[in-house]
Amino acid sequence: MSQAEQGFGFAPEEDAPIPYMQRIREYYLALGYGPPYRWAHYAEVPFQPMAKPLAESRVTLVTTAAPYQPGKGDQGPGAPYNTTAKFYTVYSSDAAVDHDVRISHLGIDRVHTTAEDSNTWFPLPQLRRCAAIGVIGEVAPHFHGMPTNRSHRTTIEIDCPELLARCRADRVDAVILVAN
Repeated sequence: MSQAEQGFGFAPEEDAPIPYMQRIREYYLALGYGPPYRWAHYAEVPFQPMAKPLAESRVTLVTTAAPYQPGKGDQGPGAPYNTTAKFYTVYSSDAAVDHDVRISHLGIDRVHTTAEDSNTWFPLPQLRRCAAIGVIGEVAPHFHGMPTNRSHRTTIEIDCPELLARCRADRVDAVILVAN
């Protein structure tokens, strides 16, 4: 970095985002797959401003973590990718208690990350602590699981309406999305 650039506070040249989407496209093309996957990218997003303060809001958690399924192979923190542990429909569970959910079914970077600390990918206990100290109004009665193995069409036409209906049934004001 030049002397002039140092004054601007620029990050070093090697501190740049990893072009993971381009790498994934090139990887699958090199394996002989057809047209590259088209990532969902919208010009406008349907998010809404909060209707009331967070400290007065009912909040839920939406996760892509899967409930532990005995008999479906290694699903522990150091497990290799495990497609048999996937789930295929939206699920909901009681947000007032702890759950054994795991992420072995997801394609994460298993070289540079681990699944040791479930609070990093399933922060339900922290959400309950936030409610206890007034950061949020309350935790909704349920948290919800969203499948990751669907086409855009199935996600938009089946999974999202189901998830929305469940959030509305719980009178949710805000959602924390934890896409693992």
